[in-house]
Amino acid sequence: MLNILEKVWYYRVSNNHNRGEVIMFNWFMSLDLWVQALLGGVFTWFVTALGAALVFLFKKISKNVLGMMYGVAAGVMVAASFWSLLAPGIEVAEAQGKIAWLVAAIGFALGGIFLFVADKIIPHMHFGREKVVEGITTKMKRSILLVFSITLHNIPEGLAIGVAFGAIGATTGSVEAATVAAMVLALGIGIQNFPEGAAVSIPLSQEKMGKTKAFMWGQASALVEPVFAVLGAILVTSMSVILPYALAFAAGAMIYVVVEELIPEAQENANSGTHFAVFGFMLGFIIMMILDVALG
Repeated sequence: MLNILEKVWYYRVSNNHNRGEVIMFNWFMSLDLWVQALLGGVFTWFVTALGAALVFLFKKISKNVLGMMYGVAAGVMVAASFWSLLAPGIEVAEAQGKIAWLVAAIGFALGGIFLFVADKIIPHMHFGREKVVEGITTKMKRSILLVFSITLHNIPEGLAIGVAFGAIGATTGSVEAATVAAMVLALGIGIQNFPEGAAVSIPLSQEKMGKTKAFMWGQASALVEPVFAVLGAILVTSMSVILPYALAFAAGAMIYVVVEELIPEAQENANSGTHFAVFGFMLGFIIMMILDVALG
């Protein structure tokens, strides 16, 4: 049975409605999958830059608002990890005749291990825990270490986008639906990147850093997303056998970021009550759930 989005799509095509949208969508589908992934990654970077640009409008940000922002980001990532990555990975594994639960478990675990190793290697420092420098010993400035912490968790987001677009080539169902599902994932990640951009740039501007420089560092934290989106798409399109593992891998990496970084920072920043972080998480989860279930 066609889902809601497919019904709307075929209705529009058959009735010649919104021909501009149809032409744009068909043009997008005609692109190589790695190019689609690149555009998805560029979109999420652009939304991050928009969020970072809030530094020009606000001198400071409320702790409670910052906690809610991190909560929203965490909620979006948890929902996306299941509906956009883990569940499709299980379906692909079953279609390939593999033991689905084992494939999902292996990929998920490897995603977490990958981020754990990256944590131990890449020097970084978390907001609110500035006295603790993780990774290899370095003499980098505190502001750069803070940006690196955000950059680290943008890596699995870029991989998730790339794997989702790369999976289109292996779909046994509607290519249009698979393309829209990947676009929905990019949209969801973009939504949570907006508050993240502000959560980086505004605190940095309070660190005796000019607004322009804070903006530049804030948007730069998401530049890894287009890069890893392309890498993820090329990887799964060249070796389709690893697709279910790659989907679960991206989910595991994202969940690692949520538990290791986003939730603690959301709780620490919501200084007048953790309910700001909790309701932010619920809001983010609901938004991504609606996008995935209703449109994906």
